[in-house]
Amino acid sequence: MFRLETEVDKARRDLLRMRLRDANTAASPVLRALRGTPDERDVPLHVWAVNDTDGELAGGLVGHTWATWLHVTYLWVDERHRGRGLGTGLLARAEHIAATERAGRASRVETWDFQAPRFYEKQGYEVVCVVPDYPPGITEYTLVKRLA
Repeated sequence: MFRLETEVDKARRDLLRMRLRDANTAASPVLRALRGTPDERDVPLHVWAVNDTDGELAGGLVGHTWATWLHVTYLWVDERHRGRGLGTGLLARAEHIAATERAGRASRVETWDFQAPRFYEKQGYEVVCVVPDYPPGITEYTLVKRLA
């Protein structure tokens, strides 16, 4: 018999993560090959657009690379600077760094319907997953792109 507990427990979370990682590496030759290499961990990748005149943040991209993939976590451009190619430049710079400095072969991003799915499609990304009503009334998209 087991009892189910619902409290937040960081030590158990870490133990669970370690056990899942061990099970995954035992089952996957690809993940097993990553163990003990620099590619085993996420490597942060940030690109910032800072206004030359006042030092204010005009936009930025926060992501990371892992296992030859760039994962774009956040991409934002201040409304005053939208439509001028700044978002395209931020994304292109992150893709370039991922491809040339980190052996990146692909990129992925999640975005909501009211955010930027069309923007990413214009940058060569393809929709691979659509999750309707997540959260209620909103559709989430996952897009991917092969990097040169």
